[in-house]
Amino acid sequence: MKDLLTLWKHTRMVVLVALTAAVYAAILIPFKVAIPIIPGFTEVRPANVIPVICSLMFGPAAAWGAAFGNLAGDIYGGTFGPGSAFGFVGNFLYGYLPYKLWAHRPRRLAANEPAMTSARQVVDYAAAAVLASAACAFVIAWGVNALGLVPFAVLGPIIATNNAAVAIILGPPLMRILYPRVRRWGLLYQDVMPAEDLSRGRLALVGAFLVVITAIPGLVTGAALAGAFTADVTFATAPLVAAMLIGAALL
Repeated sequence: MKDLLTLWKHTRMVVLVALTAAVYAAILIPFKVAIPIIPGFTEVRPANVIPVICSLMFGPAAAWGAAFGNLAGDIYGGTFGPGSAFGFVGNFLYGYLPYKLWAHRPRRLAANEPAMTSARQVVDYAAAAVLASAACAFVIAWGVNALGLVPFAVLGPIIATNNAAVAIILGPPLMRILYPRVRRWGLLYQDVMPAEDLSRGRLALVGAFLVVITAIPGLVTGAALAGAFTADVTFATAPLVAAMLIGAALL
């Protein structure tokens, strides 16, 4: 988690935060009005590919960019409300986890870069996108359900499916186009930030394990519980939410 703070020392990383947020918000806002799924809460979101691909290229900058971009989308798209706080946290995880999970991959490939030049890289990318989508959906659905706004069983699966489908379909071809150029321009996070600012914590693998065993199971558990508009879902899944957030903090 050190990288989330040290990035603010580097001007180019701050610029990448702003770039990610601006692109994300700019694509989000038109679709909030044009193609809503649950008005005021979610819509068809082709922009959902942005946090994942930016995460793999810009690292921690994408986490802040996704969080601020989604918040800006809520404000300027007319959907700002109490649930936006959980949207901020959920999208922060959505932009943070892919880069962290990729960094913890077993280094069995000669080239560990997410250039999408092999089937193995595409599969690893898809796995990271699904897990990040589940974590994002879990936090948002849990929070909105706790506020009594939309049932967990309705919102959670929609967000997870929406995020994962867009990221998996659009991400690999975009990465094949963008990654070599971003690398050539020297804008990959590992080119901008020194290794000591990116050093992972001693319990990073424990954190990754916690995220893996809580994100999807938590989402499935919450969606499966009957009476998803009651406090039962909130209390039943709260330990899984807490464990997932602790895991993300340890990465």
